Amino acid sequence: MSKAPHNPPFRAEQLGSLKRPAELLQARAAFDQGKITSDELHVIEDKHISEIVEMQHSVGIKGITDGEFRRHMFYDGVFDNLEGMVFMKPEMFMPYVPDIMAFKEHDFKNAATYICKSKIKRTKPFYKDQFLGLAKFVPPEEVKNIKLTMCVPHWFHLRHGPYAYPKDVYKNDEEYFADIAQAYREELAELYSIGCRNIQFDDPMICYFCSESMLEGMKNDGLDSEAILDLYIKTYNDAVQGLPEDFNVGIHLCRGNFKDGRHFAEGGYDRIAVKLFNHLNVRTYYLEYDTERAGTFEPLKHLPRNKTVVLGLISTKLRALEDIDQLENRVRGAAETIAGGDEKRSVEEALDHPQCGFASHSEGNQVTEDDVKRKLALVVEASKRIWQDA
Repeated sequence: MSKAPHNPPFRAEQLGSLKRPAELLQARAAFDQGKITSDELHVIEDKHISEIVEMQHSVGIKGITDGEFRRHMFYDGVFDNLEGMVFMKPEMFMPYVPDIMAFKEHDFKNAATYICKSKIKRTKPFYKDQFLGLAKFVPPEEVKNIKLTMCVPHWFHLRHGPYAYPKDVYKNDEEYFADIAQAYREELAELYSIGCRNIQFDDPMICYFCSESMLEGMKNDGLDSEAILDLYIKTYNDAVQGLPEDFNVGIHLCRGNFKDGRHFAEGGYDRIAVKLFNHLNVRTYYLEYDTERAGTFEPLKHLPRNKTVVLGLISTKLRALEDIDQLENRVRGAAETIAGGDEKRSVEEALDHPQCGFASHSEGNQVTEDDVKRKLALVVEASKRIWQDA
């Protein structure tokens, strides 16, 4: 199935989170300290979101995001707004979950965590204000292309292990996730009603199932990692059930881009590829391939014809600008793997399925704001070289 080039995902994509300007970080710190009001913070957020939208337009990015400039962390938005979830201090974490060590190294700074204490219900929107707050800076005809990044349904489940919910509230995982999936269905329906057509789940957790250290830790705890992965995929499918055809749903398998470029997960996608591409009901996969720890393109042989993969080949972890010839060669190499995969097709047809992507944390890495602009421009330039319809 050929991808329509004028609908998301686009030939040139970025993964949502962009380098935060120093003024914005200072304002958020001042707000946390009670030195400025939420209205004053909002004015500064608007200023910088307007500028980051203008920058994305200037380099040719079509799937506009707000850079996650209104968030501390990428997963903000859902569990801090759900009835039944309460804030807790950073404790009761399962040590084998890969990101826990990274957060611990930084004393869990800004890493708010929530835990279930009573029945979960959606009583207010999660992302409505963020979507509308970005839409006002985008021409009306481009609102449908806005990409809204979202926290995943299972973010606080495995991380808290047996403490994830009280057993007198939910007797098992299936009951717990049934209420979470219902909350997501309500949220996605409201987002659609206000014009949202393009979402991206940011999911480090699924990627953790590629990590040998986590799988060993789960085994030692008596957990069936395959059954839990199946449960997470089912929860996704329940959450997006019944969405209209023109609603593009993607998943970003994040390997971690914490402070100073600290990563979370290692291990290729091979272990999860079949379930990821064939059992998960999303249309787009945003995969990070900017470092060797992601493995080879071999898992792409399982990609079906009706799905698209965005190859995160350009990194915010390093300042050096990638070589455009090498980028083109890597995209074509991915297409060759897809062509010879489970659903055989020509290389020309297969080339319609991968896109070129750009894979940042609120405090960012060593790259500058100008580096980010140059790298986004490179994504667009490389895309135009590879695809005539870019």
